[in-house]
Amino acid sequence: MQNHLEQLNTAQNEAVINTEGPALVIAGAGSGKTRVLTFRIAYLLSNGVAPWSILALTFTNKAAREMKERIGSIVGNETARRLWMGTFHSIFSRILRTESERIGFQSSFTIYDTADSKSLIKSIVKELNLNEKEYKPGEILSRISSAKNDLVLPPAYARDQHRLMADKAARMPMIYEIYQRYMRTCFKSGAMDFDDLLLNTNLLFRDHPDVLAKYQQQFKYILVDEYQDTNFSQYLIVRKLAEQHKNVCVVGDDAQSIYSFRGAKIENILNFRNDYPGYKLFKLEQNYRSTQTIVNAANSIIANNKGQIKKVVFSENDMGEKIRLLNAFSDIEEGFLVVNDIVSKRVTAHCTFADFAILYRTNAQSRIFEEALRKNNIPYKIYGGLSFYQRKEIKDLLAYLRMAVNPKDGEALKRIINYPARGIGKTTLDKLEAAAAHHGVSVWEVLNHPALPSLGFNAGTLKKLNAFIVLINEFGRLVPVMNAFEITTEIVTQSGILKELHQDKTTEGQTRVENLDELLNGVREFTDERKESGSENTIIHFLEEVSLLTDQDNEDPDDLNKVTLMTIHSAKGLEFNHVYIVGVEEGLFPSPMASHSEQSIEEERRLFYVAVTRAEASVTLSYARSRFKYGEHNFVSPSRFLNDIDKNYIDNASDLPVFKKQERSQPPFEKKAPFGNTQSAQTKPAYNFKQRETPQPRFTQTASSSGAQISIGTKVEHERFGYGEVIALEGNPPNVKATVVFKNAGEKQLLLKFAKLKILN
Repeated sequence: MQNHLEQLNTAQNEAVINTEGPALVIAGAGSGKTRVLTFRIAYLLSNGVAPWSILALTFTNKAAREMKERIGSIVGNETARRLWMGTFHSIFSRILRTESERIGFQSSFTIYDTADSKSLIKSIVKELNLNEKEYKPGEILSRISSAKNDLVLPPAYARDQHRLMADKAARMPMIYEIYQRYMRTCFKSGAMDFDDLLLNTNLLFRDHPDVLAKYQQQFKYILVDEYQDTNFSQYLIVRKLAEQHKNVCVVGDDAQSIYSFRGAKIENILNFRNDYPGYKLFKLEQNYRSTQTIVNAANSIIANNKGQIKKVVFSENDMGEKIRLLNAFSDIEEGFLVVNDIVSKRVTAHCTFADFAILYRTNAQSRIFEEALRKNNIPYKIYGGLSFYQRKEIKDLLAYLRMAVNPKDGEALKRIINYPARGIGKTTLDKLEAAAAHHGVSVWEVLNHPALPSLGFNAGTLKKLNAFIVLINEFGRLVPVMNAFEITTEIVTQSGILKELHQDKTTEGQTRVENLDELLNGVREFTDERKESGSENTIIHFLEEVSLLTDQDNEDPDDLNKVTLMTIHSAKGLEFNHVYIVGVEEGLFPSPMASHSEQSIEEERRLFYVAVTRAEASVTLSYARSRFKYGEHNFVSPSRFLNDIDKNYIDNASDLPVFKKQERSQPPFEKKAPFGNTQSAQTKPAYNFKQRETPQPRFTQTASSSGAQISIGTKVEHERFGYGEVIALEGNPPNVKATVVFKNAGEKQLLLKFAKLKILN
C-alpha cells in the first residue's frame, strides 16, 4: 500500500490516511477525487478493516465497478468483492430485500421503472374519471417523486398547503388522491419504484430501531461519492447510519452541484460541518486535467457565487492558450463558425475529431451543429441522447409529413394513426394490417376501400378511421400549394401534436416542445434558403434532404474518431482536449427559468463552471447576436456569465460585451427588427477574404437590392449567413442571382429579390 500512497500529492495523502471521524473532502475539478476514494478504501482494508464493514455509495454503477476493480488490483479481488459498494438504489434494495418482512413486502418485490409507473398512474387517472389531457402521467410522477424524496407520504401531502396550491394552479387538484392510490396499488402488487427504495429504507430505519442499530453497527466506515448530488432522502439515510461510529467521509464539490431539478440539495454539502461537529476538512485543489489558463478562468467564474465552500484550484500544467470568443451573426452562422474552427484547429493542433466536444445548454441546440458537421463531412456522435432527427417527437412530425406526401407509407401510418390519441387501438390496426397483407395492398388503400365496413368495425371505430382519412387527405391537398414551412406549420397545429406536447408540463415535455420548435426553425431555414437560391422549397424536397442527412448506413459503429455533442449536464465527469461551449446567451444560458432567484442563477453559473472545466487544452465560447425563435429572427444578448471571466484569460477580450445592469432584466428575446436599424455594441470584424480569382459574370456586373446597387466586390450582410462579399452576378432583373462568399457560411447563390442583403460599402 505504501507504494500506492507515494503516487498521491500531500493533500490527497492526508485525505486517504485520516480515516477516523467525519471527513469532508472538497475535490476540485480534475483533482483526483476517484483516486482518493479508491485509495482510502484500500488503505482501510490493508489496515485490517473487514470489507463488509465498509459502505461505499456512488451515483452510477460504472463508478462503483471501476472503483472496485482498482481496489481489487491493490488488495485482491476476493477482498474487494465483499465490500458493500454500489449505487444508493442497489445497496438499499439489497437491505430492503433482507428486511422486507418488516415493511410488509416479500423479498421478491419487483421494481417499477418509469414506464411502469406512468402506466399505473394513467390507469388511476382513468379510474378516477379525471381529464386525461390535464392529468399527464409524467407530470404526476414528477410531483410524486418530489414528495417521496422529501419523505412526504400521502397523508402529509394532503395537509401540505404549498403542494396542494401548486397542484391546483396546475389544474391537477387530485394528485394527492392519485398518490395515495398509487402507493396502495404498488403495495398490493408487491412493487416499488426507484424512489420507494430510498423512502422505504427511511421508513424501515424509522419504524424499526433494531434494524437501524444492526446496520449502524455493521457499517463502521461510510464513504459517499458526489455528495453534492444527494437529495434529502439519501442524506437522511447516510446520517442515520453514521450515528454510531461517525466515520463518514463524503467527497464532492459544491461548485459542481447542478442537479437541483432532480431533487439534489447543495445544502447537504454546505452544512456538513453543522451535521458533524469536529469534522476534518480536506481540499483537493490541484487540477491535473486542465491548463493554468482554464483553471484560473474557471476560478474567476465561480468566485461570483456567494453560496460556496471557498477553495483555490490551481494547475501546474502549461499556461496554455487563452479562452476564445466566437461572436456569430446568427445561430445558423454559429454552427458554421464552430465547425469551421474545429476543422482549422484539427489541422493546427494535430489532433483527431475525438478530441473535440460541443457542449450546449439544451438538447434542441444540437440540430444546427449536426447539420453543419454533416455538410462538412465530419463524423460526430450524440452523447447521452438521440440524434436530433431520431427523437420521438421529431419522428412523429416527420411521419405526418411523409403521410402528406405519400399516404401509402405504412411505417409512417402505423406511427401516427393513433398519435395524438384518437381512439384507434392496436386491435383495429392489427385488422387493417391483416386485410392489407391478404389483398396485397397498403393499409391506406384498405382504409379508402368501400368494403372497409365489412372488416367488422363498429360505427364508432369507423367514424374515427374516417376522421383520420379526412385529416391526411387534407394535408395531401396542401402539398402542391404550400412551401415546406407553411405546410409543416399547418400540420404541427392541425394534427394536434403541438397541443399534446404543450400540455405536458414536465421538464421532458418542455424539452420536446423545444425540439419541435427547433425542427420548425430548420424547415423555415430550408424554405428561405431554397427561395433565395431559386430552388424548389416544397415539403417533398425537405423530406428528401432530411432522409439523406439521417442515413447512417455507411457509418462504422466501431469508429471512435468523432466529435462529441452533448448537454453540459451530461458532460459532468468527462473531459476533452478541446471544448466548445455554444449558445452562451441570456435566455438560453442562463436558462430563462433560472431568472426567478439568485439561487437558480448560482446553479446555472455552477453549470457554466462545469462546462469550462471539462476542457484539458482549450475552451472556446460562442454566442449569436440573433436566434430563430418560433420561426422568427430575434435579437439576443450575450450571457452575463461572459462578464464573470477575468479578462486576463480571454484571447479577444476586447470583443467581450460590456453589461449594464438593466440589460440583465430585459426579456431574453427582443422583437424582430430590421438588421439595418440596429447598431451592434461590438465592432464588426475586418474582412480578410483570401485573394481568389473572380469568375466573370455571364450577364450584368451590377444589380439592385432593395433600391441599392450591388456589384462584384460589394461587401454585404445577411441576416442568417453574416458578412460576405459578392463575387459574381448573373441574370436579368427581377431575377438577378448573386454568388456571395460568406466569411463563415461559405459560398451561396442568392436571388437578390428575396435575399434582403444589406450593403456595407
